[in-house]
Amino acid sequence: MERIGIFGGTFNPPHIGHIHAVKQAIEALNLQKVFLVPDCIAPHKTMAPGSPTPEERLEMLKIAISGDPRLEACDIELKRGGVSYTADTVASLKERYPDSQLVLLMGTDMFSCFRQWRNWESIAETVVIGVMCRGGKGEEAAIQAAGQELEARGVRVEQIRNDAVTISSTQMRRLLAFRCGDDFLPAGVGDYIREKGLYDGGADWKNLPMEELERVVIRLLNPNRVAHVLGCRDTAVDLARCWGADVTDAARAGILHDITKAIDGPLQLTLCAAYGKILSDFSRRYPKTLHALTGSLVAERIFGENPAVVSAIRYHTTGRADMNTLEKIIYVADYMEPNRNFPGVERLRSLAYEDLTGALKLGLEMTMDHLKEQGSETSPESREALDFLDGYIPQI
Repeated sequence: MERIGIFGGTFNPPHIGHIHAVKQAIEALNLQKVFLVPDCIAPHKTMAPGSPTPEERLEMLKIAISGDPRLEACDIELKRGGVSYTADTVASLKERYPDSQLVLLMGTDMFSCFRQWRNWESIAETVVIGVMCRGGKGEEAAIQAAGQELEARGVRVEQIRNDAVTISSTQMRRLLAFRCGDDFLPAGVGDYIREKGLYDGGADWKNLPMEELERVVIRLLNPNRVAHVLGCRDTAVDLARCWGADVTDAARAGILHDITKAIDGPLQLTLCAAYGKILSDFSRRYPKTLHALTGSLVAERIFGENPAVVSAIRYHTTGRADMNTLEKIIYVADYMEPNRNFPGVERLRSLAYEDLTGALKLGLEMTMDHLKEQGSETSPESREALDFLDGYIPQI
C-alpha cells in the first residue's frame, strides 16, 4: 500500500530544518510522497507582524522542495481559506487517496497536545501518526506517555529520530532581520526573500526615533524579556541624568542592549561569522555570553548607532578596564533595573546614585561570586575590569 505523508505548518519561512526532517521521515517510515501543507490561518498561533501572505509562504515552500519529486507543496488549506484545521485537510486528502495510508507528521510538542486538537478522534481514525523526536531531555518520555494513551484507543503511532538542524522559524526570522541566516535556508529561498523584501530584509532601521526603535526592538525580543529591556532603558536614563551622561545615548543603549538576546547560543556563532567577527576561545566555549558582542554589532550595522552607544552595549555584561561613564551606566542599569530581584540588589540600587564606580565594582564582584558558585569561568574582560578597580573603596 502506498504511504503518503502530511506535514503541515506555517513555514514562516521554510528552512532546512523542515526539509531535512521530512526527508528523514520518508526514509524511516517508507513514504512514497509527502505533502507539505502551509496553513492559511493557523489555529494555534498568531502570525508574526509583517509576515508574508499565505501565497508567498507557499511560493517559498515550492522553491525549497524543488528538485525532489517525493515532496509536493499542497495548497489545499489556502484554497479552503479561513482557519486551517488538520481534521479538514486529512478528510479531504483521504477522499483523494482512499487506497493510500496517510501518515501525519508532527513534532513532539504538537504530539503532546494532540488530544486538544479539533476533531482529533476523526484524525486518529484516518491516519498513522509519525512523531519526529530530536532526543532532547525528557522528550522521549513525553512521547511515550502521550503515545500509550493514544495507542490504548487504537491509534497507531510511529516514532522517527529527527537529527536535522535545530532551528525554529522564529529564530530564522530574527537572523534574517539581522541580514544573515542564508546557511539555514534551502537554495533559492533567500533570493526570493530579498527580492520580495520579506522579514524586514529591506527595512531601514538606522537612526530611528525612540518610539519607532522601541516598536522594532520589542518585536525582536522574547516576550518575557520586554519588561527587563524597558526597565533597563528607563533606569539608564535616570542614571544618565544623575551622572551627567548623554541621556539620548543612555536611552538608545538601554533599549538595544539585549537586541540579540533571543538568538540561541549556537546561532550567536552564526551571527558573528556573518559579520566577520573573529572570536576568542572563551567566547567559543560560552556562546551564550555572546549577545553583548552581537548586540553591539547589530546596533552599529543595522541600527546605525554611534560609537558610544555601541561600546556601552558591547561591555554591558562583562565590563572592561577603565570604563567610561555611559558604559558604567548601562552595566549597572542592566543589573539593577526594577524587575531585578536578587539578594543585594537594593544595596546596588542605593549605591548607583551615590557612587557609580562603586556600584560597577559591586556588580562585577557579585557576578564573579555567582559564576564561582555555578562552577563557570569568568570572562577575561570581567577579570580585567576588577583588576583595574582593585583597591577602589566605594564612596558610601
